[in-house]
Amino acid sequence: MKIFCIGRNYVAHAKELGNEVPEEPVIFLKPKTALLKPHLPFYYPEFTNELHYECELVLRICKNGRYINKRYAHQYYDAITLGIDFTARDIQNELKQKGLPWEKAKAWDNSAVLGKWRPMSDFPDLKNINFGFYKNNELVQQGNSGRMIYSFNTLLVNISKYFSLNIGDVIFTGTPSGVGEALPGDELEGILEDQVVLNLKVE
Repeated sequence: MKIFCIGRNYVAHAKELGNEVPEEPVIFLKPKTALLKPHLPFYYPEFTNELHYECELVLRICKNGRYINKRYAHQYYDAITLGIDFTARDIQNELKQKGLPWEKAKAWDNSAVLGKWRPMSDFPDLKNINFGFYKNNELVQQGNSGRMIYSFNTLLVNISKYFSLNIGDVIFTGTPSGVGEALPGDELEGILEDQVVLNLKVE
């Protein structure tokens, strides 16, 4: 299983972190061990003093493929949910300043959280999927798939130029603006259109 992640896929988020808007998708990966297993608690990692949440639409791959044609890209994913790409922001900033890879900041154990899957058939318009992310009952992130720089199908085409996509892989499609700090005791909730799909407490 591969966990693909897309960085800087919303203009406002790229700007809030002082990054340039990319000319092509920014791709990085998390290992399978980054996935928080269902029903297990999430513990604030001891190696960071600045843990950030990043809520994202996540696609589930249902068909093996490589060099996918955009015309058929929609056939390669069958479900969607919300996920949290947890980031040790202090470590990431240090690594970025040194021009080093981000894995220690983003790919650590349990840094990827997935919500409940919903079938793509629930969403007839892929360019108009709304979601919201709440911290302690306060809306902190709000997104719409139509505001992504690179659409779902464009992402599949680009990723499959470099990597094989396999059944069970997931794609975190990028986070909108509003990322921020998560602290022990915080209650996090993700709503996909009209349904709560993600609940998590930071322990």
